[in-house]
Amino acid sequence: MSKLKSKISWREKINKITETKIVDLPDNVPSHFGKGKMLIPRPIDIETIVRKVSKGKLITKSQLRSKLAEDAGTDTACPLTTGIFLRMVSEAAEEDALAGKKNIAPYWRVIGEKGELNEKFPLGMEGQAQRLEAEGVRIEAKKRSGKLVAIDFEKKLVKFS
Repeated sequence: MSKLKSKISWREKINKITETKIVDLPDNVPSHFGKGKMLIPRPIDIETIVRKVSKGKLITKSQLRSKLAEDAGTDTACPLTTGIFLRMVSEAAEEDALAGKKNIAPYWRVIGEKGELNEKFPLGMEGQAQRLEAEGVRIEAKKRSGKLVAIDFEKKLVKFS
């Protein structure tokens, strides 16, 4: 099965989204989102934070959203757009790598809340695992699901000051 080729690059798609939005959270949203203001980030905001995660360190998706919200002065950041834009950042990074750029956004350092790797990243969980293992992160397959997870990931989580 072949991938469809877009007329514009992932980098162009990222650069097209130039506005952040801050919205009021409606009263009927689940309580884990909190109350107050929610940030709808730009892909470049996500890329900026991802680039701050150094080699051998990890960041969970919720840490990423918390940092986005903190930087914007909001109560939370939208999980849906953050996830979509993180995927765009990962695709742009792989495009950059194919173009010979060395300093690409290290999206593979973003993991799930329980250390799980992301199957939607361009190289899949296996590619993410290879990159993380090259940085000293131990990866294991869960017995039941076979999903790949970072072992003792809590010890490697980034701490923003």
